[in-house]
Amino acid sequence: MAAEVMLMNEIEATAAQMGIDMNIDFSSIQLPPGENCGIISDDDDVYHDDQLEFDSGFGNVIVVDNLPVVPREKFEKLEGVIRKIYSQIGVIKEDGLWMPVDPETKKTLGYCFIEYNTPQEAELAKEKTHGYKLDRAHIFAVNMFDDFDKYMKVLDEWAPPEIKPYTPGENLQKWLADEKARDQFVIRAGTDTEVLWNDARQSKTEPVYKRTYWTESFVQWSPMGTYLATVHRQGAAVWGGANTFNRLMRYAHPQVKLIDFSPGEKFLVTYSSHEPSNPRDANRVVINIFDVRTGKMMRDFKGSADEFAVGGAGGVAGNSWPVFRWGGGKEAKYFAKLGKNMISVYETETFSLIDKKSLKVENVVDFSWSPTDPIIALFVPELGGGNQPARVSLVQMPGKEELRQKNLFSISDCKMYWQSNGDYLAVKADRYTKTKKSTYTGFELFRIKERDIPIEVLELDNKNDKIIAFAWEPKGHRFAVIHGDNPRPDVSFYSMRSTHNLGRVAKLTTLKGKQANALFWSPGGRFIVLAGLKGFNGQLEFFNVDELETMATAEHFMATDVEWDPTGRYVATSVTSVHEMENGFNIWSFNGKLLYRILKDHFFQFLWRPRPPSFLTPEKEEEIARNLKKYSKKYEAEDQDVSMLLSEQDREKRRMLKEEWEKWGSEWRRAQEEEKLERQKLRDGEASDEEEEYEAKEVEVEEVLDVSEEVLSFEE
Repeated sequence: MAAEVMLMNEIEATAAQMGIDMNIDFSSIQLPPGENCGIISDDDDVYHDDQLEFDSGFGNVIVVDNLPVVPREKFEKLEGVIRKIYSQIGVIKEDGLWMPVDPETKKTLGYCFIEYNTPQEAELAKEKTHGYKLDRAHIFAVNMFDDFDKYMKVLDEWAPPEIKPYTPGENLQKWLADEKARDQFVIRAGTDTEVLWNDARQSKTEPVYKRTYWTESFVQWSPMGTYLATVHRQGAAVWGGANTFNRLMRYAHPQVKLIDFSPGEKFLVTYSSHEPSNPRDANRVVINIFDVRTGKMMRDFKGSADEFAVGGAGGVAGNSWPVFRWGGGKEAKYFAKLGKNMISVYETETFSLIDKKSLKVENVVDFSWSPTDPIIALFVPELGGGNQPARVSLVQMPGKEELRQKNLFSISDCKMYWQSNGDYLAVKADRYTKTKKSTYTGFELFRIKERDIPIEVLELDNKNDKIIAFAWEPKGHRFAVIHGDNPRPDVSFYSMRSTHNLGRVAKLTTLKGKQANALFWSPGGRFIVLAGLKGFNGQLEFFNVDELETMATAEHFMATDVEWDPTGRYVATSVTSVHEMENGFNIWSFNGKLLYRILKDHFFQFLWRPRPPSFLTPEKEEEIARNLKKYSKKYEAEDQDVSMLLSEQDREKRRMLKEEWEKWGSEWRRAQEEEKLERQKLRDGEASDEEEEYEAKEVEVEEVLDVSEEVLSFEE
């Protein structure tokens, strides 16, 4: 008590020194109404939504009914079974599993309470285990503890539900109707995530929406640009809107690491990996598939990491991603997973295996779907030391009919590349030489849409060249290959339609000695960027494949990524935080003109917002291309107006700079005049300020630089 009095005396003495009156009438203070005193938090909407889960304080508790009724001696065994089932979904609190016992019979009452760390885990447990069949006589009925209040309020007599008036939703595609026909992109830098317009005519960006801590790891657009997905510890969320970005749906999946959309944006796949309690066991993987619009979980898959580590291009903790690959075109009627000696193909109507069984393929190591048709291309490697050749097969779904097969001999590796329309499939086959000491590469080219699916073999002029990159022209019949040895490999272009024979592949040209290791075709074809990323220091060459000529060469030093906008008008190159310096992005025109550059510290992501496919038929698009000059007059006039506006802005900027320079000059001349007498005094009475009136005199000054002594010996 004495210490508190001394502290209060010190406070009063300090306040007196600062002139602060400590005699305050607290009853006279009027605070603004409300818990937040009228101050709205930036995250008020998120805070409010999250609070809904904790209204009663039991949002993380579930009630599991229809358990077996057992005596005390079997109590521990039953508790172990329940704990094993429910601990797979989330972390059960210490003493968080309670199974009531009848005091008279000393038997369990057939239900239990389970308390998780978070409400999201409890919701997930309810969703996954309601209807779980423990045995023939015991099917779980799972409810949230908070729901019992709701059930108690149900009226004894039925009353018709209140019909709410229809409220139309927001137009989630409104951004497509931009009057300037601009595209949007999202960037992540530091803790900020921003959506911006690419206003290339004005050589700048225009902000759309910005939020700090919007995501905890990365963001991802849906394939047609309707939604922006964010990732959080509790799960994933999608955002969209007419004029801003509102949260449209959340998907509960604790510790989610990766996400993937189906091609038509109907489904969202989420992935997490959890460390086992026993260090010798493999990580446990959980994959959920949600309906994007309703948020309903359509199917879940659980198992060890080893079960999901077959095939795939990349992922986390040694697991491939995406685990499930979508097929059947935009509708995504099927999705499939590679397993040991099989491919499990599911259909999205019931989310069950086609014909209730997997496609058995002995030793299959890779597969890929046609982008447009329900056709799977699969690869089986060589077996038995070459006695059983490798093979590539095309299988039609859902009938599992083999359409075409090609045996491949002396194969060391194989990769498959589909053309975007599904017209062609290129199989890059690495083959052993006769001595087995080295390999060479060739291509097997499948013409999918032609009768009997003819196959053509293509070998490079120098078949020993290493293949560095391969890419099909989108919606086209050409492809590009980077081949040879670094640091200056060659780039060759081929067409599946030669001049004299539409059924033969032909080489168009080879560009010698290019500093390139990656290929980026324009979405509309015709133009391509040959990029030298990472070790090549960001060399860029913008090439016109129609004219077979280079439009421009440039450099974005240390560039890590290149991405065309969805219309093929602009290219973004970026340097992400893998490098410590020069983080940010450049926007280029399709022909290689640098439009503007923006630097951002700790730059993580740049993603153009995708556009949905055009509703125009190919014939209508061809008609527009033929009459482009007629349509372009309107836009040329708009471009001229913008150019004149920019010129006027430039003139105004130059005028202001000139005025600023003249003002600065006049101020210095005035200051010079005011200090004239002082300068004359410093010059011993000389009044002239003119340089030519000075007399130059040469003065010689001698200076001793060094003195040293040296003893010289004289010989007699």
